Amino acid sequence: MKKNLKIIDLFAGIGGIRLGFEEYGCKAVFSSEWDKYAQKMYEANFGEKPFGDINEVKPNDVPDHDILLAGFPCQPFSIAGKQLGFADTRGTLFFNIEAILEAKRPQAFLLENVKRLRTHDKGRTLTVILEKLKGLGYTVYHKVLNTLDYGMPQKRERIYIVGFLEPIAFKFPKPIKPYKPLSEILEKDEDVPDNYFLSDRLKEKRKKAVKPNPPYPSIWHENIGGNISALPYSCALRAGGSYNYLVVNGIRRLTGREMLRLQGFPENFIINLPYTQVRKVAGNSVTVPVIKAIAGEMMTSLKERKEPQVEGIQLTLLEPEHEYRRSQSSN
Repeated sequence: MKKNLKIIDLFAGIGGIRLGFEEYGCKAVFSSEWDKYAQKMYEANFGEKPFGDINEVKPNDVPDHDILLAGFPCQPFSIAGKQLGFADTRGTLFFNIEAILEAKRPQAFLLENVKRLRTHDKGRTLTVILEKLKGLGYTVYHKVLNTLDYGMPQKRERIYIVGFLEPIAFKFPKPIKPYKPLSEILEKDEDVPDNYFLSDRLKEKRKKAVKPNPPYPSIWHENIGGNISALPYSCALRAGGSYNYLVVNGIRRLTGREMLRLQGFPENFIINLPYTQVRKVAGNSVTVPVIKAIAGEMMTSLKERKEPQVEGIQLTLLEPEHEYRRSQSSN
């Protein structure tokens, strides 16, 4: 495997996927992100402004690269969204990825999306995606991983799809435990500006709703039904979550730095956006340590180039379960 593999960073957000691969010496040769606020933070931290609308780039004009990276838009498949899938025009942005893979033929790719993608439309949406990728000649693996299992105190489940142009073996990374305690994430209350703190009325309301003797420190999570849980970790950051969706110890909102810490971004990552936009870009981001763990396994696979196992559990990784059962019944 050659050193300094070239990567492209599509639907890049603020660069979380890129950070994970740069840990292994990968060099970005192209990035794309349409949100102007995410672009601004990306440029401040990587020294380059991502290209805007990927629809305006011809696949053949994308620079040659070894690995395609894409956290393609999740709204079409999210529980929080309308779950329209490929009926939603944003859902068709997957086909930009397909066109680039077909034109440029990189050695590998990593795609990230919400857990809901796995079951959306009774599994048919994921089946379409996997069939398109395998139809291009890629060996494909997919699995749902939880940020909480990779060292960070945030329960965040996402599906990751990995593919290789050659038929080579790959295993998703083993969990990294325990997760970092909230005490290493949270700032001292006295260092947090007053406007982050809830009103006395809201604090009292949450105190009455939570179970007695909550853990400390904790992040209090209010679900859609209004139930409040105090947990020694954070529930998933959400771009569209209400301001009081997650509350530190029942008294204040998370700061921008705390949100980036929950996603595993380094302390020197520059924050140059207003709070409202930091909440959005952090909620839309990936968790860097999860990406780094996957990247490490991908580098191992590209180096060793072992043949994939084609048995039992491996087959369920390569194709949806209902397709596997159908193929077995026809044998």
